[in-house]
Amino acid sequence: MSNRHLSRTIAMQSLYQWDFLGFPEGKLPEIVAFNKGEFAPKFEDEGFIEELVNGVVQHRSEIDETITHFAPDWPLETLSVVDRNILRIGVYELKHHEHIPAKVAINEAIELAKGFGGPSSGKFVNGVLGAVYKDALAKGEIKEIDKQEAQEVAKGEDAGEK
Repeated sequence: MSNRHLSRTIAMQSLYQWDFLGFPEGKLPEIVAFNKGEFAPKFEDEGFIEELVNGVVQHRSEIDETITHFAPDWPLETLSVVDRNILRIGVYELKHHEHIPAKVAINEAIELAKGFGGPSSGKFVNGVLGAVYKDALAKGEIKEIDKQEAQEVAKGEDAGEK
Protein backbone atom coordinates (compact mmCIF):
# COMPACT_ATOMS: atom_id res chain seq x y z
CA MET A 1 0.00 0.00 0.00
CA SER A 2 1.44 3.38 -0.97
CA ASN A 3 1.99 6.08 1.64
CA ARG A 4 -0.64 8.28 0.02
CA HIS A 5 -3.21 5.46 -0.04
CA LEU A 6 -2.48 4.72 3.62
CA SER A 7 -2.84 8.43 4.40
CA ARG A 8 -6.22 8.53 2.66
CA THR A 9 -7.31 5.41 4.52
CA ILE A 10 -6.38 6.88 7.91
CA ALA A 11 -8.02 10.20 6.99
CA MET A 12 -11.21 8.39 5.95
CA GLN A 13 -11.28 6.30 9.12
CA SER A 14 -10.74 9.40 11.25
CA LEU A 15 -13.42 11.44 9.47
CA TYR A 16 -15.76 8.45 9.68
CA GLN A 17 -15.30 8.20 13.45
CA TRP A 18 -15.65 11.96 13.95
CA ASP A 19 -18.83 12.02 11.82
CA PHE A 20 -20.24 8.93 13.57
CA LEU A 21 -19.71 10.59 16.97
CA GLY A 22 -21.56 13.72 15.82
CA PHE A 23 -18.59 16.02 15.09
CA PRO A 24 -17.45 16.54 18.70
CA GLU A 25 -15.52 19.78 18.95
CA GLY A 26 -11.83 19.40 19.69
CA LYS A 27 -11.93 15.60 19.42
CA LEU A 28 -10.64 15.18 15.87
CA PRO A 29 -6.88 15.50 16.61
CA GLU A 30 -7.23 12.76 19.22
CA ILE A 31 -9.13 10.54 16.75
CA VAL A 32 -6.47 11.08 14.05
CA ALA A 33 -3.64 10.34 16.51
CA PHE A 34 -5.38 7.14 17.63
CA ASN A 35 -5.91 5.95 14.06
CA LYS A 36 -2.31 6.70 13.09
CA GLY A 37 -1.12 4.72 16.09
CA GLU A 38 -3.55 1.90 15.45
CA PHE A 39 -3.10 1.47 11.70
CA ALA A 40 0.37 2.85 10.97
CA PRO A 41 2.45 3.22 14.14
CA LYS A 42 5.72 3.66 12.21
CA PHE A 43 4.25 5.87 9.50
CA GLU A 44 6.38 8.95 8.95
CA ASP A 45 4.44 10.95 6.34
CA GLU A 46 1.74 12.42 8.55
CA GLY A 47 1.49 15.73 6.71
CA PHE A 48 -0.84 14.42 4.02
CA ILE A 49 -3.21 12.89 6.60
CA GLU A 50 -3.42 16.21 8.43
CA GLU A 51 -3.86 18.09 5.16
CA LEU A 52 -6.78 15.90 4.09
CA VAL A 53 -8.53 15.87 7.45
CA ASN A 54 -8.09 19.59 8.11
CA GLY A 55 -9.02 20.47 4.53
CA VAL A 56 -12.23 18.44 4.65
CA VAL A 57 -13.16 19.99 8.00
CA GLN A 58 -12.36 23.52 6.81
CA HIS A 59 -14.39 23.14 3.59
CA ARG A 60 -17.06 20.73 4.86
CA SER A 61 -20.04 23.00 4.14
CA GLU A 62 -18.93 23.62 0.56
CA ILE A 63 -18.04 19.96 0.07
CA ASP A 64 -21.38 18.79 1.44
CA GLU A 65 -23.24 21.20 -0.85
CA THR A 66 -21.29 19.80 -3.80
CA ILE A 67 -22.15 16.22 -2.86
CA THR A 68 -25.81 17.15 -2.40
CA HIS A 69 -25.86 18.87 -5.80
CA PHE A 70 -24.34 15.91 -7.65
CA ALA A 71 -26.23 13.20 -5.75
CA PRO A 72 -29.69 14.80 -5.48
CA ASP A 73 -31.47 11.46 -5.02
CA TRP A 74 -29.27 10.68 -2.03
CA PRO A 75 -29.61 13.22 0.78
CA LEU A 76 -26.34 13.50 2.67
CA GLU A 77 -27.82 12.16 5.91
CA THR A 78 -29.03 8.99 4.13
CA LEU A 79 -25.61 8.10 2.73
CA SER A 80 -23.59 5.60 4.71
CA VAL A 81 -21.05 7.32 6.94
CA VAL A 82 -18.28 5.58 4.99
CA ASP A 83 -19.52 6.71 1.56
CA ARG A 84 -20.18 10.23 2.80
CA ASN A 85 -16.64 10.65 4.09
CA ILE A 86 -14.99 9.04 1.07
CA LEU A 87 -16.91 11.51 -1.09
CA ARG A 88 -15.80 14.37 1.16
CA ILE A 89 -12.16 13.42 0.70
CA GLY A 90 -12.64 12.96 -3.05
CA VAL A 91 -14.39 16.30 -3.52
CA TYR A 92 -11.76 18.02 -1.37
CA GLU A 93 -8.95 16.58 -3.47
CA LEU A 94 -10.68 17.47 -6.75
CA LYS A 95 -11.41 21.06 -5.80
CA HIS A 96 -8.50 21.97 -3.53
CA HIS A 97 -5.49 19.90 -4.64
CA GLU A 98 -4.15 21.15 -7.95
CA HIS A 99 -1.03 18.99 -7.62
CA ILE A 100 -3.06 15.76 -7.49
CA PRO A 101 -4.53 14.81 -10.86
CA ALA A 102 -8.29 14.45 -10.79
CA LYS A 103 -8.12 10.92 -12.15
CA VAL A 104 -5.80 9.88 -9.31
CA ALA A 105 -8.10 11.44 -6.69
CA ILE A 106 -11.16 9.74 -8.20
CA ASN A 107 -9.42 6.37 -8.49
CA GLU A 108 -8.20 6.54 -4.89
CA ALA A 109 -11.73 7.34 -3.68
CA ILE A 110 -13.13 4.42 -5.69
CA GLU A 111 -10.54 2.09 -4.15
CA LEU A 112 -11.47 3.27 -0.64
CA ALA A 113 -15.15 2.73 -1.45
CA LYS A 114 -14.49 -0.78 -2.73
CA GLY A 115 -12.44 -1.60 0.36
CA PHE A 116 -14.63 -0.06 3.05
CA GLY A 117 -18.06 0.60 1.55
CA GLY A 118 -20.93 -1.57 0.45
CA PRO A 119 -21.23 -3.60 -2.75
CA SER A 120 -22.24 -0.62 -4.90
CA SER A 121 -20.14 2.04 -3.16
CA GLY A 122 -17.38 2.04 -5.78
CA LYS A 123 -19.81 2.71 -8.61
CA PHE A 124 -21.67 5.34 -6.59
CA VAL A 125 -18.48 7.20 -5.64
CA ASN A 126 -17.27 6.98 -9.25
CA GLY A 127 -20.54 8.44 -10.55
CA VAL A 128 -20.65 11.34 -8.10
CA LEU A 129 -16.97 12.27 -8.39
CA GLY A 130 -17.06 11.85 -12.17
CA ALA A 131 -19.90 14.37 -12.33
CA VAL A 132 -18.06 16.77 -9.99
CA TYR A 133 -14.95 16.44 -12.18
CA LYS A 134 -16.79 17.10 -15.45
CA ASP A 135 -18.55 20.14 -13.98
CA ALA A 136 -15.34 21.60 -12.50
CA LEU A 137 -13.51 20.95 -15.77
CA ALA A 138 -16.24 22.71 -17.80
CA LYS A 139 -16.08 25.70 -15.44
CA GLY A 140 -12.28 25.87 -15.66
CA GLU A 141 -11.90 25.15 -11.94
CA ILE A 142 -9.52 22.27 -12.64
CA LYS A 143 -7.33 21.36 -15.56
CA GLU A 144 -7.49 18.23 -17.62
CA ILE A 145 -4.30 16.24 -17.56
CA ASP A 146 -3.04 13.75 -20.03
CA LYS A 147 -2.69 10.06 -19.35
CA GLN A 148 1.11 10.21 -19.06
CA GLU A 149 0.96 12.93 -16.38
CA ALA A 150 -1.58 10.92 -14.36
CA GLN A 151 0.60 7.81 -14.60
CA GLU A 152 3.66 9.75 -13.42
CA VAL A 153 1.82 11.09 -10.39
CA ALA A 154 0.40 7.65 -9.62
CA LYS A 155 3.91 6.15 -9.79
CA GLY A 156 5.17 8.87 -7.45
CA GLU A 157 2.37 8.09 -5.01
CA ASP A 158 3.23 4.41 -5.11
CA ALA A 159 6.82 5.29 -4.28
CA GLY A 160 5.67 7.43 -1.35
CA GLU A 161 6.56 10.75 -2.97
CA LYS A 162 4.53 13.91 -2.56
